[in-house]
Amino acid sequence: MEGDRTLDLRIANAALSQLSYHPGEGGGFYRRSCAADNASDIMAAMQITPPFGYKRIVPLRRDQKVRLPAPGEVPQFAHTLNAVPISFAEFAPAARDYPIVFTSGDSGSSFAAVAVLGLTSGENLFLDGDAWAKGVYCPAYVRRYPFCMAKVTLDKVEQQNRLICVEADYAADGAGEALFDDQGQAIEKWKGIERLVTEYEADLERVRELCSILSDYGLLEPFTMQAKFNQGGAMQLTGMHRAAEPKLETLNAAQLKNLLKKGILGRLYAHLLSIENFARLLDRRAARAAARR
Repeated sequence: MEGDRTLDLRIANAALSQLSYHPGEGGGFYRRSCAADNASDIMAAMQITPPFGYKRIVPLRRDQKVRLPAPGEVPQFAHTLNAVPISFAEFAPAARDYPIVFTSGDSGSSFAAVAVLGLTSGENLFLDGDAWAKGVYCPAYVRRYPFCMAKVTLDKVEQQNRLICVEADYAADGAGEALFDDQGQAIEKWKGIERLVTEYEADLERVRELCSILSDYGLLEPFTMQAKFNQGGAMQLTGMHRAAEPKLETLNAAQLKNLLKKGILGRLYAHLLSIENFARLLDRRAARAAARR
């Protein structure tokens, strides 16, 4: 019999601690080219903490060439993810394929919304070989790689402007693709990637507000997913929270209006409906086990 399984909270904590982009901050997303000696001094003084799954990130420069992932290529860290943070706009597409739950790494002081990808640590049931399963929504956290937006500390002072960064290994040898033309203007391919990266970070801010409101209204409750396997044994998956639907009836008119105004109520119901997708995870797990026999 399998014992209790607790969701790996590292990725949820990363979503909370590495939130970096704040809407309305204007420019300052790129590092301009500069003399080599000056650039090395600036880079040495910079402190940039990479998001979960990234190894070492550097600010993206307009004169850099970057190796872009091949279509369908999944970054190595995502091969062993069993939960990934989703943004505000992702609730609807993610709810079609994954259970969406809320997790907390600080005893309930803050929460993150995550899509559950697997039932055990290091298990991603949505990989088909080295690619994401066909016909399944691939979360933006995975699709944005090797790019991200990051907080930067320079001379021990956190900078107001946030930088678009890239995994250093993908921009190291100059053998990739240019993302800007000779005049420093973004090419069309980069415009789409930039939109994904910046909108995802802005949407993480909105989902953090969603989680905060649900928590403040007392709508989140811990729950355990229990399952029995046809071949024998059982599993309990803990460390998760869900919205308590009966508690909606206790909200006052102003609170309900706020949920509607901010677009939270629809996402709350998408989350509740998505809980049924735990059965699909069990089916995927069983199919994978059968294929290995």
